[in-house]
Amino acid sequence: MKNMCPDYRQIYTDIIDELYPEKKGNVQINNKMDCIETVMDVLTLNTLIFGSSKQLTESKSRRLRSYDKNSILKILEYQRSNKLNNITTARHFKISRNTLTKWHRIFKDKV
Repeated sequence: MKNMCPDYRQIYTDIIDELYPEKKGNVQINNKMDCIETVMDVLTLNTLIFGSSKQLTESKSRRLRSYDKNSILKILEYQRSNKLNNITTARHFKISRNTLTKWHRIFKDKV
């Protein structure tokens, strides 16, 4: 069975056309839409289009996030290269400290 992946470019193009037509010419959004490869790219594009979400909405949607292996490795590499602890990294990426600890155990030989 083929891996089904949503067409994020089409989804975000439709959202911009219908809800935010003033953002059609935004170069930063257009560049990000051209290279959507990881979950982190989708989250960044989401922030560019919708802005920062409200605290209540964000806490509910945080539970439903899932990260692919490449995104996890990028987060762990960011933490290592900037010499951050789990608390600071968790706040930056808005994930739990326990999740970071689990990722460290799983990917300890990769980073």
